[in-house]
Amino acid sequence: MSRRIEILTFADSQLLDVAGPLQVFASANDMARIAGRAAPYEPVVVGLADQMKTSSGLSIVAQPLSPTDAPLDTLIIPGGWGVYAACDDNRLVEWIGMRTQAARRTASVCSGAFLLATAGLLDGRRAVTHWQRCEEFRSRFPKVRLEADPIFIRDGNIWTSAGVTAGIDLALALVEADLGREPALTVARQLVVFMKRPGGQSQFSAALQLQDKANRFDELHAWIVENLEHPLSLPDLAERAGMSVRSFSRHYHRMTGRTPARAVEEMRLESARRQLEQGAHVSRVAFRCGFGAEETMRRAFQRQFGVSPQAYRERFSL
Repeated sequence: MSRRIEILTFADSQLLDVAGPLQVFASANDMARIAGRAAPYEPVVVGLADQMKTSSGLSIVAQPLSPTDAPLDTLIIPGGWGVYAACDDNRLVEWIGMRTQAARRTASVCSGAFLLATAGLLDGRRAVTHWQRCEEFRSRFPKVRLEADPIFIRDGNIWTSAGVTAGIDLALALVEADLGREPALTVARQLVVFMKRPGGQSQFSAALQLQDKANRFDELHAWIVENLEHPLSLPDLAERAGMSVRSFSRHYHRMTGRTPARAVEEMRLESARRQLEQGAHVSRVAFRCGFGAEETMRRAFQRQFGVSPQAYRERFSL
């Protein structure tokens, strides 16, 4: 029996928040049919009107909102600039609250967490939303245990995810929970997704975080990413930045909140993690990312992720 997946849309919702998860479930059906199996999902888009214009200008054809007590496997709530008006629509918020009671699980993408929180579904729970909305979310919903970093979070039968493309990661995780790891990876490959990211990954790029806070060192950060296999000592970085070691250390820490050594390690770890997820051998990754020895990388992984590189590779590689 196929699992009914309802993806809500509303005026000015984010198109990819709807289309991304929808395509994941549709592709899971395609892969099952190719293998001679029944389609595992019945994905549908629902809304208050039969056509809902997204924030990109493209309209989505939607089925009417289902009866609140009709059988349902998964309810997915998107975000987008229209989420504020949606939160003020009592009929829609009430429907979400009641529909969730019939669903086996409920999920939000990006700022869709605002709708779940407005419906009172996130009080006391861990949750995540788009990083740009975190401060606003915390001020509006202090009872929610918001975390700014993860790609997605599961708390009981409620799943929330970070910005936009994280909805694809979330949907792949739902497929994995339903069908197993291999079918989820098959869908990821079919969609040419760069990698199937685990929920505990950060929604921030290490280099992007640093660039956001310190435009002065943008070129240095880009150079670091391209030269991770080199030692990248403090004098090397200072020389590249055109500053004395003392001046560079002081200004860098003030503008980024990190020491240069810590910033380099974060970028090494991010690159290492991506390579391990693609199946690269630990020893090769340690060399490519400038750790020198496997033991040095192992200690850095344990500090940052609480797991060894080999264990990480075994769990998350494609």
